[in-house]
Amino acid sequence: MPDLTKLAAGQTVLLQGNEAIARGALEAGVQFAAAYPGNPSSEILQCLADSAQSAGIHAEWSTNEKVALESAAAASFCGLRAMASMKQNGVNVAQDFICNLTISGVGTGGLVLITADDPSGISSTNEQDARFIARLACLPLLEPSTPDECRRMIKFAFELSEAIQNIVVFRSLSRLSHTRGNVAPGPLPGQKRAPHWRTGQNFITMPVMPKHQIMLDKLAKAGQIMAESPFNPYDGPARPELVIIASGSSWLYASEARQAMGLEDRVGLQKLGGTWPLPEALLLERLAASPAVLFAEEIDPIIEDQVMALYARHAAELGPKRFFGKASGHTPMIGELSPGRLAQAVGRILDLATPTVAPDYLERARQAAARLVPPREFGFCPGCPHRASFWSIKQVLAADGRDGLVSGDIGCYTLGALSTGYRRVNSVHCMGSGLGVGSGLGQLGPQGFAQPVLTVVGDSTFFHSGLPGLINARWNGADFLLCILDNAATAMTGFQPHPATGQTATGRPGGQISLESVLEGLGVPYRIADPYDLAASQQTIYDALLDKGGARALILRRACALVQNKRGGHPYVMSVDQSVCRGEECGCNRFCSRVFRCPGLIFDEAAGKARIDEVVCAGCGVCAQICPAGAIKAELKDQSRKEAAA
Repeated sequence: MPDLTKLAAGQTVLLQGNEAIARGALEAGVQFAAAYPGNPSSEILQCLADSAQSAGIHAEWSTNEKVALESAAAASFCGLRAMASMKQNGVNVAQDFICNLTISGVGTGGLVLITADDPSGISSTNEQDARFIARLACLPLLEPSTPDECRRMIKFAFELSEAIQNIVVFRSLSRLSHTRGNVAPGPLPGQKRAPHWRTGQNFITMPVMPKHQIMLDKLAKAGQIMAESPFNPYDGPARPELVIIASGSSWLYASEARQAMGLEDRVGLQKLGGTWPLPEALLLERLAASPAVLFAEEIDPIIEDQVMALYARHAAELGPKRFFGKASGHTPMIGELSPGRLAQAVGRILDLATPTVAPDYLERARQAAARLVPPREFGFCPGCPHRASFWSIKQVLAADGRDGLVSGDIGCYTLGALSTGYRRVNSVHCMGSGLGVGSGLGQLGPQGFAQPVLTVVGDSTFFHSGLPGLINARWNGADFLLCILDNAATAMTGFQPHPATGQTATGRPGGQISLESVLEGLGVPYRIADPYDLAASQQTIYDALLDKGGARALILRRACALVQNKRGGHPYVMSVDQSVCRGEECGCNRFCSRVFRCPGLIFDEAAGKARIDEVVCAGCGVCAQICPAGAIKAELKDQSRKEAAA
């Protein structure tokens, strides 16, 4: 990521939305930033980490989102501007602290919570709308629409937080976080605040009643400030036939649809940059001027429900209105919006038979892309140690014959539920839940449960939220095998470091916490195996599975293939002896490429034999161990170079 302090003020640059958020935070004078990696939010903290030394700020990857927000709140208590960023799932992890922090309030340093939501679940297990937290915890909510507005609005968010001395929620979306747009950076502050906990200053949630009222007063004040901000512009005729009320990326979609249909003189567009609390006076003005309203927002009908409730309170003076959105079926309840979908909705409302923007243009674009690019499925990377781990788990559970179960977790290894992981994962929920499910299953033995239980978790997720489940299992005597898939990185979100790597977000050395020391401290017996060594791994898994007496662990340790590539790559050059390969007769049709499924293995249609894709193959050597004919060869790179030189 770029060092954002090097950008010249006033010189327009092309920035990703997340980069613009980070730059805006630097311009606002942020001095403490914490996060847990999760797409689409990861680049925010990474940008700040890469700029931390030159900016003179603290940036950290925390063990989970709750800890990230707690740490940032501590900096706010001491008068520093601070922020915590996370994806929508992370808001669930931090919710308990959020709902208490809003009672105590924050310090003289502004505190901003950034949630990067993911409509359509592009890189998530769900498309949860995290805006609920603003209403639940009585916090102001801001929603930018463009990268440059991200930069400007994050500065406003810090000012708003300090004005009301409470946390402010800032919502981005996957399309905004990862799109690029022109941004004109502002100046960076020249001075830093000195952290100090003032004498007599305390942040305690008791007594509840008086502080609850103070919290509500803060929200009302925030509403007044937000209503007067420049982030709620209106564009269109004074008395439009239809007004579209939009937030976030949906404002851009609505603007494009209206322009493409040539309806600027008939349709008004009200943008909401602050969506909780709503600018009621402004909205009542819009409702009074138009007979019909279309809501454009992703994912849940948050604005739609609020505006219709506002109308219900003022229906007598406003007269009859027509409302269109998710409740009426004019916009979808799931997935992303698009200019085409909004054009279709506007066409239905205004009785325009053929909108200029085709409503199915996204689908047609996908179909066109499918004709150019072969269909692909989710799969492990070439050389991924998780493929080898799940292969061994599959073989052991089949040999064991007791219909064993695997409870999974969140990470690259979630793909163990798909064909790339041989469908060997039976449950996946949220981070850390694999150990909780394993703990529950592991206590059903006295009631007649006889199936062996194996839980898989990654090294980063283990530290994020796996420990409580393991402690519970150890305490209550649950009988299950925990497989920690240690690939030396938070690989799914961009190879960020975690406590076991011994490195911090800014690249400096940190206190390394080994998995072994944690397991030893909990009294959990463990073994260690290399997933690339299939025979040894399978024997170790089998032995550990047969052990009794409570929770035990197996560390399957091998660096992520992409991390290993940065360290010099894997040791082997792979090849296929096609004279030995059985081709379509092997293992019920192409055993290596159809069943084992590593992308580095392909089928040579002309020869009717397997071969190695030298561009894709990582050289891990695992496939040579699964070939029943011995046709796949693994030659050490050094030996291969010597022979080539000779």
